Amino acid sequence: MEPVRNTVLLSTAYLPPVEYFYYLLKARKVYIEQFETYPKQTYRNRCEIYSEKGKMLLSIPVTKPEGNHTKTKDVIIFNGQRWFLNHWRAIEAAYLGSPFFLYYRDELETFFTGRHENLLRFNLSFLGTVCKMIGIEPSVELTHGFVKSPAGSTDLRFAISPKKPPTLKHFPAYIQVFSERHGFVPNLSIIDLLFNLGPDTVDYLETLGN
Repeated sequence: MEPVRNTVLLSTAYLPPVEYFYYLLKARKVYIEQFETYPKQTYRNRCEIYSEKGKMLLSIPVTKPEGNHTKTKDVIIFNGQRWFLNHWRAIEAAYLGSPFFLYYRDELETFFTGRHENLLRFNLSFLGTVCKMIGIEPSVELTHGFVKSPAGSTDLRFAISPKKPPTLKHFPAYIQVFSERHGFVPNLSIIDLLFNLGPDTVDYLETLGN
């Protein structure tokens, strides 16, 4: 893997995978894209957790005011389906048996109320809370315009994707709630790491670049 440059360009993401936080930890400056034309089936509105049946996808329903030309900054969360209740129930069922779920649950549960409308703002707020829980303070800023091929940056806007292999090659195994049933599943949502490792989450992220 190439060394992380001082500046990293990321997409917005809903409870992003572990690799996403590695770059938040290592980059001097992170820009999150807001002016792209919103793409489907990405981590921008979905995450992956570890349920009793194995890997489970959670997806936030969204609406695009400008149709297929809608920019990410304008995408609206569709709360009519009450997705937030289903997501929280799934997370609770998956991680109630983890060592640190009860420690973090109250602060996380506040995001599953249906009060948020703008997807980008929701993701940014959630990201800030999770970063505080982990104990990292990345320098994060939104882009000021869309640049197709930015110079001098590590561009990961489309590289970190559920449809592509992880950008990092090695994810050391740790004990997960259902490891004995399905084995170790790497690079899930950051909450899988947080609920299972708690304060050791940063130490784990540090090992990913070795």
